[in-house]
Amino acid sequence: MRKQAAEKRGRQAERIAAWWLRLKGWQILARRARTPAGEVDLVARRGGMIAFVEVKARATAADLDLAIDERRLSRVAAAAEILFHDLAKPGDDMRIDVMLLAPGRPPRHLANVWHGG
Repeated sequence: MRKQAAEKRGRQAERIAAWWLRLKGWQILARRARTPAGEVDLVARRGGMIAFVEVKARATAADLDLAIDERRLSRVAAAAEILFHDLAKPGDDMRIDVMLLAPGRPPRHLANVWHGG
């Protein structure tokens, strides 16, 4: 039961994050894009930039500081490398972003959080 509630919360957070990105001028290319290396919650494009976005929702804003770690980001980066080849146009660039959501707070968009590791 707890896993189903977490899944529902995660999907809701992804919907909110996608909405927020669209308001900021991003086009959503994919949701929950699966690869052998892992899954990317959202893939978005704005101009020549493709962002691979990890979405995390927590009950409190304080919990968000611990929501993302190097291991999780490395899986997103590996999946992004695979997806980029299918989605990119010549000259496109890519980055890994994180969207952090907590009730009663606007989404926090952290851009370009992965620099290899």
